[in-house]
Order: sequence, then structure tokens, then C-alpha cells
Amino acid sequence: MNVRYARRGLASLAVASVALLAVGCGAEEKPNEGKPTAKTTSPQTSQGGQERPTAEEPAEELAVVKGQKGLELVVNSVEQDAGGFVTVKGRLRNTGESVTALPARMSGDETEVVKHGTSLGGASLVDSVGKKRYYVLRDTDGRPLTTIGLDSLGPGKSTAVFMQFPAPPASTTEVSFQLPTFEPATLKLS
Repeated sequence: MNVRYARRGLASLAVASVALLAVGCGAEEKPNEGKPTAKTTSPQTSQGGQERPTAEEPAEELAVVKGQKGLELVVNSVEQDAGGFVTVKGRLRNTGESVTALPARMSGDETEVVKHGTSLGGASLVDSVGKKRYYVLRDTDGRPLTTIGLDSLGPGKSTAVFMQFPAPPASTTEVSFQLPTFEPATLKLS
């Protein structure tokens, strides 16, 4: 008789668990109920089909670096943080009239970086005064700390990109930004 009550108890527990799971899965969260909302970083499209920057993207152009086949990299910010990193943010855009495949050379030639796909892993900052070159940082798996998965851009299209480097000494006020297949540009550090 105790076995029968135990089975009923387990069956009741199972039914209650399924009911709670169903209620939890079906619950909908209403937006802005006292919770902060996440900001989107996806580009917004204007009526003409062109991407326009979102509120998070800076509009200032610190440098425009020209590449091959109508590609340009617009540098919007260079942020040096207290943790010893420099983050370069901008937009890679296609000013040409046809779809442009992004050059594999932008990834650099390090095997660990290249195996993770097309990226901006070949970028570097050159401190000519300190005579040092700073490469894009990598994580413990060899992935570059930069935008990855880049393959092509349509005509007139752009995409947000970033690259993170080790910071030069505090006495360094400017560096040369270099990305394979693009011309170099001077960036000011603050």
C-alpha cells in the first residue's frame, strides 16, 4: 500500500513540474517594466536602403583609410582604457558599384588567426618613436579580438568594426594604424 501512495506522489510531482514548466515557458515579459532595455547595435536602414548609424555609433570621422576595390575604413573612435588596451572602432564600407569580396590578407598571415575566418586580425599600431609594433590581441584560443566573419560588402553598404590592441606607453601620443591592403593612417591617442 505504501508503494501505491509513493507512485501517486511521484505522478503528482511530475504533473506539477510539467505544469510549472509550461507556465514558465509561456510567460511573456512585457517591455520596459522597470527593467533597463538593451541597446541594439544593428544598423538601421533609411528609406533609400542605405544604412545609417545608430545612436551608439559615433559620427565623427577621425581617419578615412582607403583600401582596394572601393573599400574604405572610417575610424570613428580610438579609446585607450586604464586596463592597458586601445580599442579602435569604425565602419568598413564599400564605395564601389558592385559587391566586393574582402581581401583575406586583412586577416594577416598568422595561422592561429587565419583559421578563425576573415577578420581584421592583420591590423597593427606602429609607435615610431618607441620603435614598437602592436598587433591585434588574441584570446586564449587564438581568435583575434576584432570583428570576424567578414566576407563581402554590397555596393554602398557598410558594417561596424572594432579592433583591440595592447596600449603603448602613456608618453605615446600618436600611432600609425596599418591594415593589410589599406593605406596607413595616423591616429591620435589621448
